[in-house]
Amino acid sequence: MIRKAKIEDIKQIQGLINAFAKEDLMLPRSLNELYETLRDFWVAEENHKIIGCCALHISWDDLAEIKSLAIKKEKQRKGIGKELVYTCLSEAEELGAKEIFVLTYKQEFFKKLGFKRIKNSCLPHKIWAECINCCKFPNCQEVAMIKQL
Repeated sequence: MIRKAKIEDIKQIQGLINAFAKEDLMLPRSLNELYETLRDFWVAEENHKIIGCCALHISWDDLAEIKSLAIKKEKQRKGIGKELVYTCLSEAEELGAKEIFVLTYKQEFFKKLGFKRIKNSCLPHKIWAECINCCKFPNCQEVAMIKQL
């Protein structure tokens, strides 16, 4: 079941995200950041356990970002990630966003969902404010991709 995240989900969301971050597959998220952005998150739940998460963050004007997509390894390749992304895309459209971008290490996944690679420099400077505080700055290998709604 896909639903909006609740306060009680935060520690499970962090555990899921940071497990992938330890493998250098995504960026880690602090509890503070997750509590502050709780309303951005959607979760996939099965038997009262969080098995996936994804966030939609409004970045600027009519631009939004998909962030922190993570699915438990044993639940991958079952369409859960795709369903979470489509849920975020639908919400973005309802909110009036015209474009959705993602910074990712998994280009093929997002390409299958209609995202196209762009130069990182094509994104507004406001996007990069978060990057300055990242442990991987300035040597990040994430790829920018965008989708028109």
